[in-house]
Amino acid sequence: MIDRAFALLTAFTATRRAMTLAELSRASGTPASTTLRLARRLLQLGALERDADGRYVIGLRLWELASLAPRGHGLREVALPYMEDLYEATHQHVLLAVRDGADALLVERLSARDAVNVLYRVGGRLPLHSTGVGLVLLAHAEARLQDEVLARPLVHEPEGVPVSPAALRRTLAEVRRTGLAVVERSKPGPVVAVAAPVRGGDDRVVAALSVVVPAGGAEARVLSPALRATARALSRSLGSPRSAAAPGGPSPARP
Repeated sequence: MIDRAFALLTAFTATRRAMTLAELSRASGTPASTTLRLARRLLQLGALERDADGRYVIGLRLWELASLAPRGHGLREVALPYMEDLYEATHQHVLLAVRDGADALLVERLSARDAVNVLYRVGGRLPLHSTGVGLVLLAHAEARLQDEVLARPLVHEPEGVPVSPAALRRTLAEVRRTGLAVVERSKPGPVVAVAAPVRGGDDRVVAALSVVVPAGGAEARVLSPALRATARALSRSLGSPRSAAAPGGPSPARP
């Protein structure tokens, strides 16, 4: 029953935020009678709500519970002051993501009103193999997951360009060596993304911090020092011993 209830909740997506009972049944693959019974109970619990047209939408109770997730809202609360400093330096996009299985999950994004168009939204999933934050998280993931990802047929989307496993493995090694991932994309607009790892109290990489700017707007070598310093400062706030001992580099505006 829990699996079926979760199937109803996960049937909602960024492009499918409100559904009738019939639509919810089809999207979740759940029989209509079961969908009705579960939807009524989820309404009572606040996990679902009804909009002005009577369609089902995700309820605020789920948002309330999700805000307790330490790898999401908790990390975001610590990271926001540092992200704001980085945003002031770029006035484009600043992203914070964590790894969830074989995806990167975006937990926060600061963006200027006139920033270059990107496909990323808070709460959305990003591919590990073709985004700045994804490459950082994959580079520092366990070898088993790296092998699983590299064994799949991978494509850069939305460009539709195949990814060479050998080239990706070299890229991951370079990310570990330099502490940065640099990605240039042509769609939906020409952008450059530079990402750095964020470490936690056990010194493992717990998140990735990234800036995304228009191609030609800034070079990676210009963005890298500020990004490194901000990621290191955030890591210190999370208790990383390696970052506490890291020498040099510009200091962020906030301690």
